Amino acid sequence: MVTPSMVRGSVLALALAAPVLLAAPARALEDGDLTLTVTAETPGSAEPYPREMVLLRIHGVYRAQIALEELRQPSLPHFGWTQLGRDRWSRTTIQGQEARSFERVVAVFPQGPGRFTVDPFVHRLTLVDNGERRVVEVRSPPLPIAVAAWQGPGGPDAAEPWWLPARDLTVTDAWEPEPETLKLGEPARRTVTLEASGLTADALPPRPVLRTRGVLTFAGPVERQTRITPAGPVARVTYRWDVRPGVPEPITLSAITIPWFDTKARVMREAEIPARIIGGRTAAVEAGPPPPPASPWRALAAGLAAFGVGLGAWRTFRRREAPAAPALRALARAGRWRDPRAFHAAISEVARRDPARAALWRADPGTGPRLAALDAALFGDGRDTVPDLAGLARALARLHPPDAVPDALAPLDGPVRHAG
Repeated sequence: MVTPSMVRGSVLALALAAPVLLAAPARALEDGDLTLTVTAETPGSAEPYPREMVLLRIHGVYRAQIALEELRQPSLPHFGWTQLGRDRWSRTTIQGQEARSFERVVAVFPQGPGRFTVDPFVHRLTLVDNGERRVVEVRSPPLPIAVAAWQGPGGPDAAEPWWLPARDLTVTDAWEPEPETLKLGEPARRTVTLEASGLTADALPPRPVLRTRGVLTFAGPVERQTRITPAGPVARVTYRWDVRPGVPEPITLSAITIPWFDTKARVMREAEIPARIIGGRTAAVEAGPPPPPASPWRALAAGLAAFGVGLGAWRTFRRREAPAAPALRALARAGRWRDPRAFHAAISEVARRDPARAALWRADPGTGPRLAALDAALFGDGRDTVPDLAGLARALARLHPPDAVPDALAPLDGPVRHAG
């Protein structure tokens, strides 16, 4: 895009060059004294595909005294475009005569296949001729550009995958803290950065979907930035997520593949946002010094006594509490507090300790669909609502396998109140 600062830079460059130009003797203009050309550059001189960068180099050579100048660019209706830096003026010599050289570089991006013509650029020059000023317009010849149609799967017209033509592409994946160290409910910030050269930031893909069952993800804002270089624009996009494990077991967050077209090698390639393990690593506990060796007879007697006491206690405990009772109490508590994440974690713990009970809950026509609705609300696309957790906890409390301990559900962290 042409900015006022670029125009001021061109005028300033001419003002600095004016003493040299004015020092040259005035003479009548001849053919070839004022020339303006436009050339198109693509990697390997290949026909570009839609939305692939093409560099237009506008080059002028003028053997005349120039006081003012203004380059008028055609509308470029079939192209997106951006100017790469300021106009450049320099001295040159043609057939022993001093001349001024002008150059502007514009990156254009064809929007579709076909044969197009770039209309002439017009350089409006105010010349000094025998002490008088006159205005001339120097036009470049029309420039034909052929844009090839993509052959094969994907491509510019396909909805998926995103069409990404670039000279190179890099992916950076950063976590704070590392995902393997997370425990149930603890958050981490994931930041993924894509950087590509040869396109602008709006051409980079939208934020990918980061979704795996058992992992809660909350998407943050997307930041896009375009940096202009003499070789073309360099685009960067940054995606952020807050990630929390929703179950106590380690979960693999799947890799995400990003296809892109290498405009230099003219082949499709793949970049990857890598897979990571969420949770599962516990903090190391420093081991203390080993206990002193005990008498083998004393250890045997203590072991027999402990076994007897433990056997009695286990029988008593077996009569009073089922293996999943702590998880059932946590389930009832999460239902009263209407905490869906804690509720789901308690369901997972019940499934680990009492698989038969969890299978009965999932198969029951009254509770199975409500558990599925909870899963969809936590791990779906955000359109599902969380069911009534207090009511669901009461319904689950009334369901237990026939061989379950009769009073295992009685002490669910407080009395259960029935509606009605």
